[in-house]
Amino acid sequence: MTQEASPSQDTFISHLVELRTRLLKAVVAMLAVFIVLFIYPGPSAIYDVLAQPMLASLPEGTRMIATGVITPFMVPIKVTMLAAFVIALPVVLYQAWAFVAPGLYKHEQRLALPLIASSTALFLLGMAFCYFFVFRTVFHFIAGFAPESITPAPDIEAYVSFVLTMFVAFGVTFEVPIAVILLVMSGMVTVEKLRAARGYVVVGAFVIAAVVTPPDVVSQFMLAVPLCLLFEVGVILASMLKKKRAERVDEEDLDDSTDEITTRND
Repeated sequence: MTQEASPSQDTFISHLVELRTRLLKAVVAMLAVFIVLFIYPGPSAIYDVLAQPMLASLPEGTRMIATGVITPFMVPIKVTMLAAFVIALPVVLYQAWAFVAPGLYKHEQRLALPLIASSTALFLLGMAFCYFFVFRTVFHFIAGFAPESITPAPDIEAYVSFVLTMFVAFGVTFEVPIAVILLVMSGMVTVEKLRAARGYVVVGAFVIAAVVTPPDVVSQFMLAVPLCLLFEVGVILASMLKKKRAERVDEEDLDDSTDEITTRND
């Protein structure tokens, strides 16, 4: 005698199947981009671009070193995988949105796609800020303290590990306005409470920067200051969106009242 599955079990299984499908599509997109990048311009060329900020701070003619046997092969592959993930990030975020969209209200669905686009743009902007400004400044600052008797020759594996950590740190930091807006619009916190907690945010920003970044003042300052500024931007945008929502609700209530009065007069 076979036991039929309950509706709740069927729903749970269907959600798992949907999740697997979305994950497969995201992985396929990343693999497709990785294959294209592997063919052209190739892992070596991509790594050379990533290494430019460090090479620019080293003495002329100095190169980075590889201490592992397979490190010269594996490190460029890791960098290419990172580049593939960044390029395929919109597809990955869209698949995540498509999975949760059926459980959202219509007004939430309208907000989802702009949030995905803005989150992707801000994360890439954070990485670009880190690559073009932070790396060059920090590496030159550190190189200026090196004694003349020492020739810096960083290991490529340690360099990539450092770069990935910094990319993630600055990418997440630039997502702060989105996080603030979501917290306010969901009702979890008010704009007034966020403004009152501004001092704690500043202290927390410098603590996070001290933990994530290297032990130098320049990199800590470059992470903490944008974090604080982006928090303020998020508070301002959240306040504007909150006022627009209140005005929209008032207009809808006014229209409903007008329709009700008109109906009674008729």
